[in-house]
Amino acid sequence: MRVALVHDWLLTMGGAERVLEAVADLYPDAPIFSLVANPQALSPGLARRVHVQSRLAKMPYARRWYRRYLPFMPAAIEGLNLRDFDLVLSDCSAVSKGVRTRPDAVHVSYIHTPMRYLWDLQAAYRREAGPAGRLAMSATFPRLRRWDYAAAQRPTRLMANSRAVAARIQTHYGRASVVVPPPVDVSRFTPDAPRQDYHLVLSRLVAYKRFDLAVRAANRLGVRLVVAGDGPERERLRRLAGPTVTMVGAPTDREAAAWLEGAQSLWFPGEEDFGIVMAEALAAGTPVVAYGAGGALDIVADGDTGILFGAQTEDSLVDAVQRLAHLPRDPHHLRQAALAFDVSHFRARYQAVVAEALAARGSA
Repeated sequence: MRVALVHDWLLTMGGAERVLEAVADLYPDAPIFSLVANPQALSPGLARRVHVQSRLAKMPYARRWYRRYLPFMPAAIEGLNLRDFDLVLSDCSAVSKGVRTRPDAVHVSYIHTPMRYLWDLQAAYRREAGPAGRLAMSATFPRLRRWDYAAAQRPTRLMANSRAVAARIQTHYGRASVVVPPPVDVSRFTPDAPRQDYHLVLSRLVAYKRFDLAVRAANRLGVRLVVAGDGPERERLRRLAGPTVTMVGAPTDREAAAWLEGAQSLWFPGEEDFGIVMAEALAAGTPVVAYGAGGALDIVADGDTGILFGAQTEDSLVDAVQRLAHLPRDPHHLRQAALAFDVSHFRARYQAVVAEALAARGSA
């Protein structure tokens, strides 16, 4: 049986790429197809497996401007030649679920989320776009939504990375999916490191993650907050930061583990599809203060492994941090909760869904 892996784009090592890496370990001979890739930005294991990029990769400044080429992505992903493969495994945040396969092939797609700028967050993206951006969205998004719905009907089976994403898949695509949480390398972390006097934000700094609430809450409470990350919100957060807030930039994997192991808590005020850093914090024995929506509901048990708050406001986050003081501290209990997301569990669940899809196709 010939197997192919498909990913939207491979330009950094984020959470989606960690999922692809875990799947690639299961299928060591499978080539990886992508719209556009930068092997230098990938782990060695992925870099040597990138086999074919799409014709989109030949467009001017494709690695930098790939998002601007969204209207061309459906044709580019459908143009990948996968007719020699019996099993296709796509890892999708955008269009890779729409690949064309042989009629008798099995296609299993792991969905990180339906494209949020086409569906549930379209209004927010329109508000943030300029006049030219809104005009382009009006011209292209209706056609892209129709294509995205049709593309989601092609895979044999769908997986979702959280219950929240499974609900979106049902709402937007009318399909059921199996929830398989992303893999966490629990072995990277130790819960026994000495705790230091700071709370932590660790993520790419983008607007929808609402780290402005974390900075304002730290200013108001007078507690030390370390903001570890980089992104378009960095300068705005720097201007908001009071004397107890420290901006340290994007950490390496080793530095990120050290920040998590030493923190009093991790703050996550945005709504994320899953939010793997929250599971990593638990693996490090660190409780999580998170907005109670999206993937946080699958990771954080309120009053046990962290505190969930119900509104994305400064007052609600301040109240949650104050409640954290009454939470029993047992780092090994938190790590035990993180084991449910360990890489070994991900692999077993993923392979079970694939085996079910193959068995169903074989019976048919």
